[in-house]
Amino acid sequence: MATAVQATPTPAHELIYRPGELPKLRSNYGRHLDQDTVGWMRETPIDTPLPEMRRRFEEEGYIFVKNLLPRSDVLDMRRAYFEHLSPTGILAPGTDPVEGIFNPLADPVAHHGNGGRDLPEDEEKVQKLISAHTHPAYLNFLSHPTLHTFVRDFMAWKSDILIKRTLLRHNVPQGFSTGIHYDKIFLRAGEADFLTAWVPIGDCKAEGGGLMYLENSTDVGKAMEEDFNSRAKELSPEERINGFNVNMARDGQLSHDAVELTSAIQEGVHGGERMKRRWLVGDYEAGDVVFHNPYMIHGAVKNEDPNGRIRLSTDLRFYEEGSELDERWMRDVWRPGDGL
Repeated sequence: MATAVQATPTPAHELIYRPGELPKLRSNYGRHLDQDTVGWMRETPIDTPLPEMRRRFEEEGYIFVKNLLPRSDVLDMRRAYFEHLSPTGILAPGTDPVEGIFNPLADPVAHHGNGGRDLPEDEEKVQKLISAHTHPAYLNFLSHPTLHTFVRDFMAWKSDILIKRTLLRHNVPQGFSTGIHYDKIFLRAGEADFLTAWVPIGDCKAEGGGLMYLENSTDVGKAMEEDFNSRAKELSPEERINGFNVNMARDGQLSHDAVELTSAIQEGVHGGERMKRRWLVGDYEAGDVVFHNPYMIHGAVKNEDPNGRIRLSTDLRFYEEGSELDERWMRDVWRPGDGL
């Protein structure tokens, strides 16, 4: 009988760094990141053995799974979303909704899809953002059996729970997008750890507004959370779990300037081991999913897609059934002013 040979994993740095191939990238504010402070995320093929996937997740805080979902299912969701939003004038005239090409004559500020910050003044546009979260195509997408099966297998859970308040967001070119944060900030009421799935709904190049992850930042996120909890001891229980309490920034984010935040972390201002950490980015394709832990620091790249493509994505949080989850996120779908 032949003896099985176990492949030796390629070191992480050899898989996530391809010098000279990255475009210029920046966050909402601040200058573009220097090339030596940016790297490629490690890509994990869907047929990678689960033990290796778990090892990567444990060591790196995230796992970028390629081709997890059927591409056609993801693009069907993208088409449905932009057909739903098309009455707002967000799409370039004469373009196919599945392409999601931004109308160059439209005001980016009037088409934010970020949720609680800087919502459109037009109430009809706000209602379109809200109702997108209960659109039949989206609800069907959330129950995709391939995604739920993978989560249970990857986490070794018997059953999973997807929290009701998901975040379906678009990011128009040159618009304001997600700031830099770690997810535990906003889900402090539950004692159990959760798994976040960031699902790009359509192709998204590195400069197209997708997520970037601060390399090896789980320890920094945990140190920040310990500091915030220490300073929150005098707050009421309700205030202590609030992501917008007096110890936090106005919108709960750590920063909107990746260069500034990186410098502060490297100087030891925000805790964690002093070391040089890069921002890791990816060329995302429809069907890819990135999973990360509650303390991994991440935020969106400024959408500077040369073709005017709108980034569309959803943030999903999974708990193991029976664990102590954040019940606030189970009350309803996202609505402006819900305090979360």
